[in-house]
Amino acid sequence: MANAQDFSDFFYTAPDGLKVHARIYGEANTGWPVVCLPGLTRNARDFHEVALYLSSKAKNPRKVVAFDYRGRGRSDYDPDISHYNVGIEAGDVLAGLLELGIEEAAFIGTSRGGLIIHVLGALKPAALKAIVLNDIGPVIEAEGLAHIRSYLDRNPKPKTFAEAVDAQRRVHGAGFPALADADWARMVTAICRDTDAGWVPDFDPALVETLAGVDVTKPLPDLWPQFDALAAMPLLAIRGGNSTLLSATTVEEMQKRHPGMQTITVEGQGHAPFLETGGLPQEIAGFLDKAEREAW
Repeated sequence: MANAQDFSDFFYTAPDGLKVHARIYGEANTGWPVVCLPGLTRNARDFHEVALYLSSKAKNPRKVVAFDYRGRGRSDYDPDISHYNVGIEAGDVLAGLLELGIEEAAFIGTSRGGLIIHVLGALKPAALKAIVLNDIGPVIEAEGLAHIRSYLDRNPKPKTFAEAVDAQRRVHGAGFPALADADWARMVTAICRDTDAGWVPDFDPALVETLAGVDVTKPLPDLWPQFDALAAMPLLAIRGGNSTLLSATTVEEMQKRHPGMQTITVEGQGHAPFLETGGLPQEIAGFLDKAEREAW
């Protein structure tokens, strides 16, 4: 569990007046800061362990900012669910960085967070110094999105922590045979909150409605032009070996278009790999250190 000294809470006002939250780790650290952007229904807690490593245990500790998008974690819910989109969420991130005085940073994006990075590359490319994409690329496989929509629609309502852990294991266990009991428990504390009604997902339930109109029987629009615009930036692509959202074929094409891209395949995990497992914090720290050294 997080200790009070691990991070500070940062609240700011989005361009449309909504209150948005982020966690800040290692506030006094130097070097490129790291901005962590979670998946569709995830939040800043998803990055707690890797943020602790990058901010306090790595060879070159860095300031880390992990965002809760609107409607997730400790950020306000939006009464207009059409605002739950990557364009507005990218604008919220930029507003937060402006208030924090962060002009440039390395970015880590899991799933939807990686899509937001593609948008940021178009809106403010100078802000991106290095990029880590966690199981996301310019092509989203419909099978993976259908799986996400399926388990969100089922929305189990466990009463106890043990039931919540078991529910996550039943839904995701086939894709994540590499995970241990502690990993599943950590997942629940990251994505759920304990309420009088039991352990519930820590996001606005209306967020699920944003997937209702997506036709998963047809290929989804790709982001190759936006990805190509990132070609000059240091890039690390992480893919779960069992991922159904990011295909190995897409990663191969990404490598062709960005020859300097580094890749890691996390065996025994699907969408999206847990960044605190399997030596990934050390790999990410090494990638960031190398990128910063070579930038000078």
